[in-house]
Amino acid sequence: MSTVRSVAAVGRPGPPAEREGLPGPGRCLVMGILNVTPDSFSDGGLYADRRRAVDRGLELAAQGADIVDVGGESTRPGAGPVALEEELARTVPVVRELARAGVCTSVDTMHAPVARAAVEAGARMVNDVSGGLADPAMARAVAAAGVPYVATHWRTSSRLMDRHADYDDVVADVTAELARRLGQLAEQGVDPARIVLDPGLGFSKRPEHDWALLAGLGSLRRLGYPVLVGASRKRFIGAALADGGAGEVPPGGRDAATAAVSALAALNGAFCVRVHDVRASLDAVRMAATYLAHLDRDGSRAGGVPVGAGAR
Repeated sequence: MSTVRSVAAVGRPGPPAEREGLPGPGRCLVMGILNVTPDSFSDGGLYADRRRAVDRGLELAAQGADIVDVGGESTRPGAGPVALEEELARTVPVVRELARAGVCTSVDTMHAPVARAAVEAGARMVNDVSGGLADPAMARAVAAAGVPYVATHWRTSSRLMDRHADYDDVVADVTAELARRLGQLAEQGVDPARIVLDPGLGFSKRPEHDWALLAGLGSLRRLGYPVLVGASRKRFIGAALADGGAGEVPPGGRDAATAAVSALAALNGAFCVRVHDVRASLDAVRMAATYLAHLDRDGSRAGGVPVGAGAR
């Protein structure tokens, strides 16, 4: 049987779930990436200066970003750790200025002290690519802060993660590992009503794993939590654009394809997409929302429309 099923067969995703303290526009949210680092894989160094970082955050908000995600430590494959004081110095002043300007900000960090300081400075969400595994104090810090928390599927550090990309069934394995992590977070006091899940595309994943997870978002959504998809400019997009060629399309040439992935994620019920190019993905998720609304208004036309490809 084909893995491409009709809307009638698998059911259309409902409106994206909301989280208290975050925007609720009734469509997939768009999170703008603000890397205040010298070594991020795509735009490292462009916004390492504080003034340029704040200006870029304001620009992302003006382009329509629902959330601006400020990160001070690169998590690209092979990246090394950043000293805690350096990460604090990079992120907290930028978060504070953006929050004062009325921008909904989140902090991208694996470290509890940075999360606490950023929330005190005005961050409304913590985005932790380790899901609380890199810092045992993170869960308690987030629980005390009472803000939404993005828990990402993670197996090990950026230096080693490519060695841990082994799965029997990547969708089933990632779903099971996240389910176990959810239980651990709840035991540490994190309010389940504030958790957002992220399948961790690119983190201990090969391109074929990323595509399988994107197609299998329905399995993750059945855990009962909103799902964030961070696909922007990642290797699996570059490899697909190469179309069997010898080399990948470089990160700067992946924005149009990223917007297409944002539309696919939104059609499969994603709560939020995390992207570098806000305007293109905002257009994409709006088109997805409009498309789904028209299906809802005339369900008789739903049969045979390939939405939710690979849903399980």
